[in-house]
Amino acid sequence: MSRIATIEQRIAPLREHLKNHDLYKRFDSVSDICVFTESHVFAVWDFMSLLKSLQQHLTCTSVPWVPAQNPTLARFINEIVHGEESDVNELSEPKSHFEMYLEAMQQLGAKTTSIDTYISHIRAAARPVEAFEFVKVPQAVVDFVAHTFSVIDSGKPHLVASAFTFGREDVIPDMFISILKEAGQSQYTKFLYYLERHIELDGDEHGPLALKLVSALCGDDDVKWQEVEETAVHSLEMRIALWDGILEQITNQN
Repeated sequence: MSRIATIEQRIAPLREHLKNHDLYKRFDSVSDICVFTESHVFAVWDFMSLLKSLQQHLTCTSVPWVPAQNPTLARFINEIVHGEESDVNELSEPKSHFEMYLEAMQQLGAKTTSIDTYISHIRAAARPVEAFEFVKVPQAVVDFVAHTFSVIDSGKPHLVASAFTFGREDVIPDMFISILKEAGQSQYTKFLYYLERHIELDGDEHGPLALKLVSALCGDDDVKWQEVEETAVHSLEMRIALWDGILEQITNQN
């Protein structure tokens, strides 16, 4: 059995839990979807920090430029950056997926005040966890983002790649297919386009690239593979905890 297959076997129950989470069954109205997006948008945002961390590790983002140590890995990550940071929306306008998500929230009628305020403090050089002092969000959101940045702050590219791949890219198609089935509101074109675009890119392109990235970063290092597995498990546990927190919000609202 390959190393990747071993990890996927270990995390299979967690992936199944996510795929069939009770949260999806609670999308009874547009207001429920709005509650979801108002928390989930922070995960959409901090995903980009995982991605840009990998780009810093694996490519040259400084001046003067020097060649990447591994051009194959550089190409992998740059292809994903291009798709996530410089995609086009349903009107063929250049947008990051984060910006598409904000537009989708606005079309749904969801509030973007918390994420807008949070980003303004990030722009002003607040640290990610400290910036939550200025916004009111569920503790599950704070914990999720804190975990993401603890992985980034480790300075270990293979751990960042693990959280990116198994906690995010590799599981997004399953999660969003489930959401799309429950939230199939055809009039909300931006949200549906966002979901369908993620399914298309992450399932067909970014997911397989990310798996190759993990393999290349770990090589034959047993310690790295063990750390990757532990990070994968913890990242999925944090995603489940985030989903639990959002479910509690929707339940309390109703």
